[in-house]
Amino acid sequence: MKLAWFLASLLLAMAVPVMASGQAGMVTGDAVAQSLTGSAGDAARGRAIIVDRQKGFCLLCHSGPFNEEPLQGNLAPSLAGAGSRWTEGQLRLRLMDNKRINPESIMPAYHRIEGLNRVGPVWRDKPILTAAEIEDVLAFLIGLQGERAP
Repeated sequence: MKLAWFLASLLLAMAVPVMASGQAGMVTGDAVAQSLTGSAGDAARGRAIIVDRQKGFCLLCHSGPFNEEPLQGNLAPSLAGAGSRWTEGQLRLRLMDNKRINPESIMPAYHRIEGLNRVGPVWRDKPILTAAEIEDVLAFLIGLQGERAP
């Protein structure tokens, strides 16, 4: 349990409610409708990012249809069926900066560089995920239609 609280605190320290320059104008309601790259992402690369514990960190908090991954989180909603629960634009904004939707969220802002506190040197002045990587993860999540959450 202490590890879960430590991880939650770590992720919370990485996320605050200000988006990077030029991105706030793309937000309409609870979504970012337009692709960040102008093209669709690659679902296979997106899945690889999600399960990569050094890149996406998703499975620290989320679980999902990743049978080969024995250790999956339970602090956040399952990713199973994500494409059925949210629109593409809603998922895109949640990936970019979930604090725009839920100020209490512990999910890091994966595509924001401004207004962050205590940022590790590896991520300073660059987002955790590039625009292309956001679109790749999004392509995978949108494909999770009708999956049942465990």
